[in-house]
Amino acid sequence: MNPKTIGDQEMALLRYVAEHGPRTVGQVVEGFGEPRGLARSTVLTMMERLRQKGHLDREQVEGVFRYVSPVAEGDLLRGAVRSFVEKTLAGSVSPFVAYLADNAEVSADELAELEELVSRLKSRRQEE
Repeated sequence: MNPKTIGDQEMALLRYVAEHGPRTVGQVVEGFGEPRGLARSTVLTMMERLRQKGHLDREQVEGVFRYVSPVAEGDLLRGAVRSFVEKTLAGSVSPFVAYLADNAEVSADELAELEELVSRLKSRRQEE
């Protein structure tokens, strides 16, 4: 993914497109923009900025542009987390884990998922 940063609103729009597949500007305005009170021109500007940054692709189908995320939603979120850890937490996940332990409400399912991830990390380290 392109290293140019994106804001929270752009990330939300990008997640919307990644989740819903190829979308026209009108479809994005209806499903994403209108619930947030965003004008069509604002949504179009955001989509074009994301395209210029390399986060969205577009193709013309029957005279209408359809925008699509070049990466799956899961990859998109992993990239956002990677960027957050590298830029905001200076590469350390410890502050995030401390936040989870002290402040976050973690469901039983989420805790099981975290435990599985830690197990995978341990296994990978033992293989090295």
